[in-house]
Amino acid sequence: MMDTPLSLVSLLERAETYFPTKEIVSRTQKKIHRLTYRELGERTRALVNVLKNVGIKKGDRVGTFAWNHHRHLEAYFAVPAIGAVLHTINIRLSTEHLVHIINHAEDRVIFVDKELLPILEKLQDQFTTVEAFIVMMDENILPESAIKSLYAYEQLLENADRTFTFSKNMDEQDPAVLCYTSGTTGKPKGVVYSHRGLVLHSMALGLADTAAISESDVAMPVVPMFHVNAWGMPFAATWFGTKQVLPGPFPTPKVLAELIESEAVTITAGVPTIWLGLLQELEENHYNTDSLRGVLCGGAAAPKGMIHAFESKYGIPFYHAYGMTETAPLALFSRLKSYQEQLPEAERLELHAKQGIVAPCIDIRAVNEYGEIKKDGIDMGELLIRGPWIADSYYKDERSTEAFRNGWLYTGDVVTIDAEGFVKIVDRTKDVIKSGGEWISSVDLENALMAHEAIYEAAVVSVPHPKWQERPVACVVLKNKYKETVSKEDILSFLQPQFAKWWLPDEILFMDELPKTSVGKFLKAALREKVKDYMANQN
Repeated sequence: MMDTPLSLVSLLERAETYFPTKEIVSRTQKKIHRLTYRELGERTRALVNVLKNVGIKKGDRVGTFAWNHHRHLEAYFAVPAIGAVLHTINIRLSTEHLVHIINHAEDRVIFVDKELLPILEKLQDQFTTVEAFIVMMDENILPESAIKSLYAYEQLLENADRTFTFSKNMDEQDPAVLCYTSGTTGKPKGVVYSHRGLVLHSMALGLADTAAISESDVAMPVVPMFHVNAWGMPFAATWFGTKQVLPGPFPTPKVLAELIESEAVTITAGVPTIWLGLLQELEENHYNTDSLRGVLCGGAAAPKGMIHAFESKYGIPFYHAYGMTETAPLALFSRLKSYQEQLPEAERLELHAKQGIVAPCIDIRAVNEYGEIKKDGIDMGELLIRGPWIADSYYKDERSTEAFRNGWLYTGDVVTIDAEGFVKIVDRTKDVIKSGGEWISSVDLENALMAHEAIYEAAVVSVPHPKWQERPVACVVLKNKYKETVSKEDILSFLQPQFAKWWLPDEILFMDELPKTSVGKFLKAALREKVKDYMANQN
């Protein structure tokens, strides 16, 4: 059979050729933009020439620091089109982690949204390889800035040739995109996606038993384009000629509800926090959501009550999916089998609340100290994954040896698998806290707390939260001489400069001692119970 390369540019070319009049609806700070796939192709070709004119060549890394909009989508295709690597930068990382990943990736150029420019402005002197910043905004006139090498996106495109010819001979194994993890257990780790892996992943999103994205859909990725490629939805939707709705900066529940109604969105994706907010908006105001055929949820386990409300009260099918930065991310998808649709409602809800069965092309195992677990829905073990869009190492990171062994990715997630193959995530092998779909490292917080001169011991655990799913609570033992003088506010002020705001503990609990295991480690299971009791008494 023919050995034709799989490349991201072929996805865009198909959309241009067969769906030239289909729309991309893009919300920015100023307005709602509407452009066709024909126009997207022309603008992407112009952007390729812009990149070539500023000296970007094969293998170079180009960063994006931006929300979900059409300019970001153009970069998704333009950067890989010349063999360069698109580095999508998580705008919610701490300043320390931002500097680390930009320098580690060795970004030469960064595309940045106008409203996010002040963040990078403060850090520019710490970047070791960045030569220029291109501001993505509706205006042609640059904002005032301390950055010297600053260019206006639209002005560059206006003066660029729009007739670039995409190469037909790209190596499908070449790197196309670089994403970093959220830095939960130390510094963020880079994951490189190849053209081949991303094309196959896009194909998987179109399968009837996963997201089933097709030309007839109107797709709205709420999950950020800086986070695991918005779960691959922009790539797949472009390939299939799907109308796309990109919700832009700071998409509130009201904004999302209005876009669902006005654009007749059929499929959307995001973390549970997004859907909790949307659910509240739907309960307070009336919107027509009849167009929705599916809400995709990942990043954290969705509460059963929320799933039930979407499906029973609003008639909106709700689908759990599971993945990681390392898995591009689709690995599991929770869609009931045909005969399971006949089960009683409570049993169907139980299945919906699981992370689902493995996607085609992917293999999984779960192991514990006794070997492979029994598929009885009870036995627990760490989830292992392999497949054609699963990473096989981290980018220039010695921690690869911990996570990638014997041809498998060791996820760090503890799971059960039932007789039907449905996987349920029950815990993390490391005590990482997940808040609103983002990871928070208890170890990093503990280490920072222990650096406070007044603190003798510190441990951080998660507690359930009605909006964010989990939030961190810090338990500290003060040194005797500080017990009457150090307050909760003092400790939070100490932590504040070191972490992103959403990492800060919701509560600082002062204790006389922390429970420990026989070898002196903090016994977090017991500590969680103590915290739970304390919080219950407070409420």
